[in-house]
Amino acid sequence: MQRIAYYWRSVASGNDEQQVSSRQSNADAHGRARPMKKLLVTLVLFLLVSLVAGYTLAQRGGRYRGGYGGRYGYDSRDRGRSGVPDWEVDTDFKDDVFTFVRIQYSGYGGGRRGGSWATDYPDSDLNFSYRLQQLTAMKVDPDGKILTLTDPELFNYPFIYIVEPGGLTFMDDEVEALRKYLLNGGFLMVDDFWGEYEWYNFYDEIKKVFPDREPAEIPLEHPVFHCVYQLDERPQIPSINAALGGRSYGITWERSDAREVHYKAFYDDDGRMMVFIGHNTDLGDGWEREGEDAWYFHEFSEKKAYPLGINVVFYAMTH
Repeated sequence: MQRIAYYWRSVASGNDEQQVSSRQSNADAHGRARPMKKLLVTLVLFLLVSLVAGYTLAQRGGRYRGGYGGRYGYDSRDRGRSGVPDWEVDTDFKDDVFTFVRIQYSGYGGGRRGGSWATDYPDSDLNFSYRLQQLTAMKVDPDGKILTLTDPELFNYPFIYIVEPGGLTFMDDEVEALRKYLLNGGFLMVDDFWGEYEWYNFYDEIKKVFPDREPAEIPLEHPVFHCVYQLDERPQIPSINAALGGRSYGITWERSDAREVHYKAFYDDDGRMMVFIGHNTDLGDGWEREGEDAWYFHEFSEKKAYPLGINVVFYAMTH
């Protein structure tokens, strides 16, 4: 539970990297206000997650019946939810739910198209939020949220998601905001970029945030692969089109220089994971396109994309 308690103390203080250690030890002594109700409720919810999250999607009502979301699921009558079930959040605890926050980044380097930040949106976010609510005891915002890195609201949310970073360019104010957010307890998940060019573009940009740190490969033995669902591999999840095209050949990569999946992380000085990076894999498509093909759902969404995504959220919120 280190992350939850430390996160709220850190956000309240707003200090930089040089003050992290002293802040962790004496924040309460300084009498800083922090939302205790939210902290306690969140702690209880995450303690309960491990009690129920061992069920599979099929066992908890996720058996493939056409699935949810995807390119063919839109129905204007469901307020754009693409058939994804909706639910009500208890108004007394509306600020105590987990919210999936997607980051809208302002730079599009490397000649990439504008709008890459919105890849797989909204279906991936809606589906993942629904499955997180369905398969665990967590209380989850059904809609998620889109923020920029410079939005003052950023510090209200301990988990953020960036997709297709292979062409992004961080602006100077975004670099400063992201560094402050991560060093003060926030967690970033990065997903869906392929090949050497996209890796080096992202590497150059994230090094602006942490010029004195290097990303480290996460071994299979790391708890992030085992904390809720037991994964026996570091899974590679292709887009649905790549998966269907490569099915007969056992191909799960999207280009020739992206055959090997990589999961890497940035850590702070205390060994706390701040950034989880999935390279040569696409969890977002596993969430978004679950409703389009039964084989893809069972092979990638159910076995890999959802279990790993849930593990990452659980690990992020409890460490």
